[in-house]
Amino acid sequence: MLPKEVGGACDITMLQSINVGTKVMVAVTLSALPGSSTSFLMAMGGLDEQVHLYVGDLTGQFKSVCHLKGHQDWIRALDFSLPAKDESGLAVFLASSAQDRIIRMWKISAKKVLSTDSAPVTQPSLKMYIEGPTFKADGSSWQVSLESLLVGHEDWVYSVRWQPPQSLDADGVPCRSMCVLSASMDRTMMIWKPDPKSGIWMNVVTVGELGHTALGFYGGAWGPQGNAILAHGYSGSLHLWLENGGDWKPQLVPSGHSAPVVDISWGKLDRYLLSASHDQTTRLFACWERGGEASGISPSWHEIARPQVHGHDLNCLAVIKGPGNHRYVSGADEKVARVFEAPGAFLDSLYSFTGTADADGFKREDVQIVGANMSALGLSQKPIYTQGPGAVRKDIGDAELSGDPMMEELPEARPMMLTEPPLEEHLAHHTLWPEAHKLYGHGNELFAMCSDPAGQLLATACKAQTMNVAEIWLWHINTWRVAGRLQSHSLTITQLEFSPDNRFLLSVSRDRHFSVFHITQPGTGEDEVQHKLLGRVDAHKRIIWACSWSPCSRFFATGSRDKTVKVWEVLETSENNFQVRLITTLPPFKCSVTALAWAPFTGSEKSYLLALGKEDGSLELWRGNLTISTDGTKKLDILFSSRVDMFLCHTATIHRLCWRRLPTSVTPKENEDQNELKTSVELGRLQLASCGADHTVRIYNVNLR
Repeated sequence: MLPKEVGGACDITMLQSINVGTKVMVAVTLSALPGSSTSFLMAMGGLDEQVHLYVGDLTGQFKSVCHLKGHQDWIRALDFSLPAKDESGLAVFLASSAQDRIIRMWKISAKKVLSTDSAPVTQPSLKMYIEGPTFKADGSSWQVSLESLLVGHEDWVYSVRWQPPQSLDADGVPCRSMCVLSASMDRTMMIWKPDPKSGIWMNVVTVGELGHTALGFYGGAWGPQGNAILAHGYSGSLHLWLENGGDWKPQLVPSGHSAPVVDISWGKLDRYLLSASHDQTTRLFACWERGGEASGISPSWHEIARPQVHGHDLNCLAVIKGPGNHRYVSGADEKVARVFEAPGAFLDSLYSFTGTADADGFKREDVQIVGANMSALGLSQKPIYTQGPGAVRKDIGDAELSGDPMMEELPEARPMMLTEPPLEEHLAHHTLWPEAHKLYGHGNELFAMCSDPAGQLLATACKAQTMNVAEIWLWHINTWRVAGRLQSHSLTITQLEFSPDNRFLLSVSRDRHFSVFHITQPGTGEDEVQHKLLGRVDAHKRIIWACSWSPCSRFFATGSRDKTVKVWEVLETSENNFQVRLITTLPPFKCSVTALAWAPFTGSEKSYLLALGKEDGSLELWRGNLTISTDGTKKLDILFSSRVDMFLCHTATIHRLCWRRLPTSVTPKENEDQNELKTSVELGRLQLASCGADHTVRIYNVNLR
């Protein structure tokens, strides 16, 4: 029942349940019976390869009237046109598509009764069609006939849609548009129209994706004006074309992950955001300046690269923040950690997007790799080298050396400098990063990793059920050799984090303990790192999901499934002797705390800001004030500050939070308050990135006051 007023409650009541037998129905569509305001037609189709027609009335009671046979495989889509009157009288068209790669056009029209003195038609014409079943509805007889067969797709046709009305008749009623859009697993969409003279349906427009990474289109739709078409493909990608002067041009569309996003990290110098997901990809997002403030166009965030397209679900990543080229390490449902390095094409594109250069003495000329090619098995990404102006060669993979004719031949990537956000076809194949190293050693699938701020050490951990397997492995980043193995936990480590001053390594685990290690940086890349376990504390009653160091490296927070957050302090009692003690426990929350992140200092080093993400997707900010008594004792008071509006939050578990300082050129405008968080600390500019199980990555402007 419709609401009686705007904003009122809308009650939904089941009027009828139709038993369709043992064969599942996967497509259904509804239309008014031509010329009637009280009767309706419903068509459904599915695994029995037939189209079932039902007739119903305003009471919502439908009865079966006929079955349409013809398709030779499962029916995937159905759609009615607008009822209208043509030369044959009142009629409505039904388009059906199936896995037999054929689209069938059915015409449902009022049946004509010929008079006895009418001369029979003896001359065949193209307008004649195959007569089908008849049925009675609303006091009239109706004829179903096969109007046309549309043959052109080379794979399953998953979607068929009629174009929205393009004009109105004299009475202001929308006119039926004789134009159909189809989307297929052969990676194409087609627009079909009947020839004005012969009446034969023809394919007039074909658009699609040629990338090898696409498995076809699972659906298509018209824009409201009928001048745009949108398709969605495997992994949730969107593909948009807009008509301009008779030509259909591809357009920029939003992109993102199609599975839970499990980890994020700001890139080198905080110029971009990197994310890892169970959709087996890492994606790189950057802010498009569009010519800077002088252009008058507001900056916008876009996916500008897809560094890794893998064959396993990704679980974690770590960005290397030290000097040198852009690098990151990823861990997936495998025992190997993979190291990736930015190619030259990405460096050129990043400069084009952000308008800034690296500030650590790194030279673009030192990078001789322009891009990467995907291997046939989808695990390793081979580099494409430059050997001079215009010269490009690739690394030969094992499959090419073997000459195996059964191995799928993949097209060559064509990396290039980008001046605007790329389309899905370019992202999926031409923006890969080459794999530089593989790190072997763990006995199970990788689950957590982190890199120290100096870019010297990498810590990794895998899924574990024993203490020997739950080791933390340390790696020298310069040589990628093992620097040490730390034992403390007995179950899977859920998060690792180095302190900002590089002195401590914090780990939290499913065994409800956290461990703090004191790390002594080595003199050379060959030396084993000296480490000391400062404390292993049974901190919570349930699994500890999250941890985070404060910017001063003195405090850290832990969040758990027991719905609590605890703040701890590391005290140096004497030289190289430390003590870990509990400072405070925040009031219990209504659900598990799954992500924590301390904001960097923006002004006074006595003001702290802690972001807190929970299992229900909500996000809160807590403010900490450091006070020093007359005897020198320091005390950190933490109070609630603000909560993000529920409409801006995630709709599922938040997996990771990550802060960055806003560059001066990206200062939020005063009127951009829909995604700002107001706090009561010193004036500063920050951005908070979050990722969650709802497949999204979100970035919030935080205005500190």
